[in-house]
Amino acid sequence: QVQVVESGGGLVQPGGSLRLSCVVSGTIFSANVMGWYRQAPGKQRELVASVTAKGNTNYADSVKGRFTISGDTAANTVSLQMDRLTAEDTAVYYCNARFDFWTPHPDLWGRGTPVTVSA
Repeated sequence: QVQVVESGGGLVQPGGSLRLSCVVSGTIFSANVMGWYRQAPGKQRELVASVTAKGNTNYADSVKGRFTISGDTAANTVSLQMDRLTAEDTAVYYCNARFDFWTPHPDLWGRGTPVTVSA
């Protein structure tokens, strides 16, 4: 069974840091793109950051300079270092992995890990 396991979420004070990690297991395929999305209450899910198999990264404007994505798509792992967190970063963060269309699982999602930034 393919599994997407996220870790690292929790409660942190404004200005603090958290590191999210995600690993996809149970597949012989390597992801083309891995990334993190987040959804705050009453808001749409949005892309936070992503990294491609070629190493290209993309960040939401709201997190540029504060968050850093890293990982190994060949190994189906990705991490998100989040620094200088603010209340606006409070959301459930979801790991996403995209594979070739012909694989049995071209688009995988984790269950989500909550991040709460509050004093």
